Amino acid sequence: MAVAKTLQDWLEQQDAAYELAPHPKTYSSRDSATAAHIREDHIAKAVILKDEQGLLMAVIPANQWIKLHAVNEALNRNLEMAAETEVDQLFSDCEPGAFPPIGQAYGLEVALDESLTTLANVYFEAGDHEHLVHISGEGFNQLMRGARQGHFGHYH
Repeated sequence: MAVAKTLQDWLEQQDAAYELAPHPKTYSSRDSATAAHIREDHIAKAVILKDEQGLLMAVIPANQWIKLHAVNEALNRNLEMAAETEVDQLFSDCEPGAFPPIGQAYGLEVALDESLTTLANVYFEAGDHEHLVHISGEGFNQLMRGARQGHFGHYH
Protein backbone atom coordinates (compact mmCIF):
# COMPACT_ATOMS: atom_id res chain seq x y z
CA MET A 1 0.00 0.00 0.00
CA ALA A 2 2.79 2.46 0.95
CA VAL A 3 0.76 5.70 1.32
CA ALA A 4 -2.84 5.62 2.53
CA LYS A 5 -5.20 7.00 -0.13
CA THR A 6 -6.69 9.68 2.16
CA LEU A 7 -3.20 10.88 3.13
CA GLN A 8 -1.94 10.80 -0.47
CA ASP A 9 -4.94 12.83 -1.67
CA TRP A 10 -4.42 15.36 1.15
CA LEU A 11 -0.70 15.73 0.46
CA GLU A 12 -1.41 16.32 -3.23
CA GLN A 13 -4.19 18.79 -2.41
CA GLN A 14 -1.79 20.70 -0.16
CA ASP A 15 0.94 20.55 -2.82
CA ALA A 16 3.26 19.04 -0.20
CA ALA A 17 6.73 17.91 -1.27
CA TYR A 18 7.56 14.61 0.42
CA GLU A 19 9.32 11.33 -0.14
CA LEU A 20 8.84 7.84 1.19
CA ALA A 21 11.39 6.24 3.48
CA PRO A 22 10.96 2.47 3.18
CA HIS A 23 12.07 0.23 6.03
CA PRO A 24 11.71 -3.39 7.12
CA LYS A 25 8.29 -4.18 8.59
CA THR A 26 7.94 -2.87 12.15
CA TYR A 27 5.09 -2.43 14.61
CA SER A 28 6.25 0.46 16.82
CA SER A 29 7.59 3.95 16.27
CA ARG A 30 10.76 3.03 18.13
CA ASP A 31 11.37 0.04 15.85
CA SER A 32 10.53 2.13 12.75
CA ALA A 33 13.09 4.74 13.82
CA THR A 34 15.74 2.08 14.31
CA ALA A 35 14.93 0.31 11.03
CA ALA A 36 14.92 3.57 9.03
CA HIS A 37 18.00 4.99 10.83
CA ILE A 38 16.06 8.04 12.01
CA ARG A 39 16.09 9.63 15.44
CA GLU A 40 12.92 8.67 17.29
CA ASP A 41 12.24 12.29 18.29
CA HIS A 42 12.03 13.18 14.56
CA ILE A 43 9.04 10.87 14.04
CA ALA A 44 5.64 12.44 14.64
CA LYS A 45 3.09 9.99 15.99
CA ALA A 46 -0.63 10.38 16.51
CA VAL A 47 -2.69 9.58 19.58
CA ILE A 48 -6.45 9.59 19.11
CA LEU A 49 -8.45 11.01 21.99
CA LYS A 50 -12.18 11.45 22.51
CA ASP A 51 -14.75 13.12 24.73
CA GLU A 52 -18.39 14.20 24.43
CA GLN A 53 -17.35 16.77 21.78
CA GLY A 54 -15.85 14.07 19.55
CA LEU A 55 -12.45 12.85 18.44
CA LEU A 56 -9.17 14.76 18.50
CA MET A 57 -5.70 13.84 17.27
CA ALA A 58 -2.74 14.71 19.47
CA VAL A 59 0.58 14.69 17.59
CA ILE A 60 3.69 14.14 19.66
CA PRO A 61 7.27 12.94 19.08
CA ALA A 62 7.55 9.15 18.91
CA ASN A 63 9.90 9.05 21.89
CA GLN A 64 7.23 10.53 24.17
CA TRP A 65 3.93 9.53 25.76
CA ILE A 66 0.83 11.69 25.70
CA LYS A 67 0.44 14.08 28.62
CA LEU A 68 -3.37 13.88 28.73
CA HIS A 69 -3.84 16.47 31.46
CA ALA A 70 -1.87 19.03 29.41
CA VAL A 71 -4.08 18.49 26.36
CA ASN A 72 -7.23 18.71 28.47
CA GLU A 73 -6.03 21.88 30.19
CA ALA A 74 -4.96 23.59 26.95
CA LEU A 75 -8.19 22.75 25.13
CA ASN A 76 -10.54 22.92 28.13
CA ARG A 77 -11.80 19.42 27.40
CA ASN A 78 -12.15 16.09 29.18
CA LEU A 79 -10.41 13.81 26.69
CA GLU A 80 -9.47 10.17 27.14
CA MET A 81 -7.90 7.59 24.86
CA ALA A 82 -10.20 6.48 22.03
CA ALA A 83 -10.96 2.78 21.66
CA GLU A 84 -8.87 0.86 19.15
CA THR A 85 -12.01 -0.08 17.20
CA GLU A 86 -12.92 3.61 16.77
CA VAL A 87 -9.41 4.38 15.55
CA ASP A 88 -9.39 1.48 13.09
CA GLN A 89 -12.75 2.60 11.65
CA LEU A 90 -11.55 6.19 11.24
CA PHE A 91 -8.35 5.10 9.47
CA SER A 92 -9.90 2.33 7.40
CA ASP A 93 -7.41 2.92 4.56
CA CYS A 94 -4.46 2.28 6.92
CA GLU A 95 -3.09 -0.86 8.48
CA PRO A 96 -3.99 -0.99 12.20
CA GLY A 97 -1.44 1.00 14.21
CA ALA A 98 0.09 2.69 11.16
CA PHE A 99 -2.10 5.77 10.76
CA PRO A 100 -0.51 9.12 9.87
CA PRO A 101 -0.51 12.10 12.26
CA ILE A 102 -2.21 14.34 9.72
CA GLY A 103 -5.62 14.66 11.35
CA GLN A 104 -6.74 17.37 8.97
CA ALA A 105 -6.78 14.81 6.14
CA TYR A 106 -9.27 12.77 8.16
CA GLY A 107 -11.40 15.69 9.35
CA LEU A 108 -9.99 15.74 12.88
CA GLU A 109 -9.07 18.63 15.14
CA VAL A 110 -5.33 18.46 15.93
CA ALA A 111 -3.26 19.31 19.00
CA LEU A 112 0.43 19.50 18.07
CA ASP A 113 3.38 19.22 20.42
CA GLU A 114 5.52 22.33 19.89
CA SER A 115 8.77 20.36 19.86
CA LEU A 116 7.90 19.06 16.39
CA THR A 117 7.63 22.58 14.95
CA THR A 118 11.37 23.27 15.20
CA LEU A 119 12.66 20.21 13.33
CA ALA A 120 14.38 20.52 9.94
CA ASN A 121 12.91 17.14 8.88
CA VAL A 122 9.88 15.24 10.11
CA TYR A 123 8.92 11.61 9.50
CA PHE A 124 5.58 9.91 10.09
CA GLU A 125 3.61 6.77 9.32
CA ALA A 126 2.40 6.52 5.74
CA GLY A 127 -0.41 4.06 6.42
CA ASP A 128 1.43 0.74 6.44
CA HIS A 129 4.18 -0.78 8.58
CA GLU A 130 6.92 -0.50 5.96
CA HIS A 131 7.05 3.20 4.98
CA LEU A 132 7.50 6.55 6.62
CA VAL A 133 6.71 9.86 4.97
CA HIS A 134 9.69 12.24 5.04
CA ILE A 135 8.85 15.93 4.77
CA SER A 136 10.73 19.13 5.55
CA GLY A 137 9.97 20.78 8.86
CA GLU A 138 8.58 23.74 6.96
CA GLY A 139 6.33 21.45 4.91
CA PHE A 140 5.15 19.67 8.06
CA ASN A 141 4.33 23.00 9.71
CA GLN A 142 2.29 23.96 6.64
CA LEU A 143 0.32 20.71 6.96
CA MET A 144 -0.28 21.49 10.64
CA ARG A 145 -1.74 24.96 10.02
CA GLY A 146 -4.57 25.56 12.43
CA ALA A 147 -3.46 22.94 14.96
CA ARG A 148 -3.47 23.96 18.60
CA GLN A 149 0.08 23.94 19.94
CA GLY A 150 1.44 23.18 23.36
CA HIS A 151 3.62 20.77 25.33
CA PHE A 152 1.57 17.58 25.07
CA GLY A 153 4.18 14.86 25.47
CA HIS A 154 6.49 13.60 28.18
CA TYR A 155 9.47 11.26 28.00
CA HIS A 156 9.10 7.62 28.87
